[in-house]
Amino acid sequence: MFPVYDVIVVGAGHAGCEAAHAAAKMGSKVLLCTMNMNTIAQMSCNPAMGGVAKGQIVREIDALGGMSGIISDKSMIQFRMLNRSKGPAMWSPRSQNDRMRFAEEWRLALEATQNLDFWQEMITGLVVKDKRVVGVRTGMGLDIEARSVVLTNGTFLNGIIHIGEKKFGGGRTGEAAAKGITEQLVELGFEAGRMKTGTPPRVDGRSLDYTKMEVQHGDESPEKFSYSNETKPLEKQHTCWITYTNKEVHETLETGFDRSPMFNGRIQGLGPRYCPSIEDKINRFAERERHQIFVEPEGWNTVEIYVNGFSTSLPEDVQYKAIRKIAGFENAKMFRPGYAIEYDYFPPTQLKLTLETQLIENLYFAGQINGTTGYEEAACQGLIAGINAHNKVKEDEPFLLKRSDAYISVLIDDLINKGTEEPYRMFTSRAEFRLLLRQDNADLRLTELGHKIGLASDERLENMLDKKNATKQLIKELKERKLSPEVINEGLEKQQTATIKEKATIEKLIKRPQLGLDQLKGMDADFDAFLDSYDKEVLEQAEIQIKYDSYLEKEQAMVDKLNSMENFRIPDSFDYLSIPALSAEAKQKLNKIRPETMGQASRISGVSPADMSILTVYLGR
Repeated sequence: MFPVYDVIVVGAGHAGCEAAHAAAKMGSKVLLCTMNMNTIAQMSCNPAMGGVAKGQIVREIDALGGMSGIISDKSMIQFRMLNRSKGPAMWSPRSQNDRMRFAEEWRLALEATQNLDFWQEMITGLVVKDKRVVGVRTGMGLDIEARSVVLTNGTFLNGIIHIGEKKFGGGRTGEAAAKGITEQLVELGFEAGRMKTGTPPRVDGRSLDYTKMEVQHGDESPEKFSYSNETKPLEKQHTCWITYTNKEVHETLETGFDRSPMFNGRIQGLGPRYCPSIEDKINRFAERERHQIFVEPEGWNTVEIYVNGFSTSLPEDVQYKAIRKIAGFENAKMFRPGYAIEYDYFPPTQLKLTLETQLIENLYFAGQINGTTGYEEAACQGLIAGINAHNKVKEDEPFLLKRSDAYISVLIDDLINKGTEEPYRMFTSRAEFRLLLRQDNADLRLTELGHKIGLASDERLENMLDKKNATKQLIKELKERKLSPEVINEGLEKQQTATIKEKATIEKLIKRPQLGLDQLKGMDADFDAFLDSYDKEVLEQAEIQIKYDSYLEKEQAMVDKLNSMENFRIPDSFDYLSIPALSAEAKQKLNKIRPETMGQASRISGVSPADMSILTVYLGR
């Protein structure tokens, strides 16, 4: 009934979709297994993509040839570039999306992908021989053969949904939990744990009074995620709104605390630190009289509203009473209550940097099974797992990115070397080279790599090279082109920056904090015409590279220094336990994680500089 597949992907969420698409596009014969073909790429929580550091990840996925950026653009209803008031390392794209259109676009993209088959059924186990995965077993008892398997089970592994004192099995509301896989993996020697996440109630937008809320518009000149020509920026945008909780809301919520599964001990798993439930917020921050609520439409043609900031697992009657005390929600009609969900995960220290498991060959984990939270974090893991599963079965080299290459590699490196006991969320602060890893240059960093492995198209590579060459040419001209005092001094005074006494190069002028190319526009007609000959992306790239030149050089020097350690490989068979001078903790951690390079070893929690010196001596021998 089935051929032998190169890659079987279990789960069709964000990680599974990227894994299946990448492996199939690179030439593997792929089977994507899902419990429900109608919920492929479901946005289980908020209908949005990107955000702080997450937007950088979406751009990186796109630059490598993944699909999340294109799908986000095609289903976008609003775009905002966050943190514009800060430096470019902090700028983060975020879109509000049409939930139904997002899932539809992903399904259409997957159905148009050659080498990709689908199977709708629960996968209850793996077929493993001699510590190598050779297929999957379905709920009907079918064995489907494969050379590699990627598990992207999301919140479905033994998932339990909590609403007040009620609890029932499920991977998300209305869908069954997945049984069998956790138990088998534990029998095979894997360590498993429990985590928790949650979601807010959804309400009827027709029942809200938007006049009592603050309007949140999208950017005046919206951008997009994808560097490809397949998508265009929005021409019209949907409005979002902001409102706030109040003391009365908090008091109403507190009446349900005795029935809260989070406070009475029924939820054992740790929840996301940076996305707490509303009851957790009012309990931990009792001094605050209000908390922000983002009122987000679920799409162009639906009245359903996502109440961002009101995630809760309190009883539904308490949720209903409390939400109606929020300004603008006095007559709110609830479509469905919020809930918490507990699920199994596997500490990611059990993986290699390729996301292949250490215990079972050709078995890969991606997404929330590794302890992450968020669509973007899941999608990028799926992409890397799909690429490496393909490479492994085709006997190609592993695809590995360094921390200085992408936020994607910061995330994977953190997970494997540090592990996580709570849902991991990406932030710009996690990346030590964040000035190099900006959202605006993901194509310059990664498209060539994506093209080399067969994911990014020839057109994408040409576009990137055109941008790179145009930026280089523009920087050269800005270093040579000068403006005279009589032409620009009046404009400089208006910008509240010092006037000049002799001609000055554009490069020198835009190094000033008050000035950029936009501020210089309008001061000289010839200069304006010169700038108009370049694309917006090229202008932005040139300005950033000039303005932050010295900082970029320092960061690159640090990267070059650290790369020497990244290139110092450690043999797979190296015996850490035989080195008596290593600390007991270092022996334990090194033996468990099995770092591939000295750079990776140096980032493992519990491995000291002294341990690294000893390791260097022994490896040198």
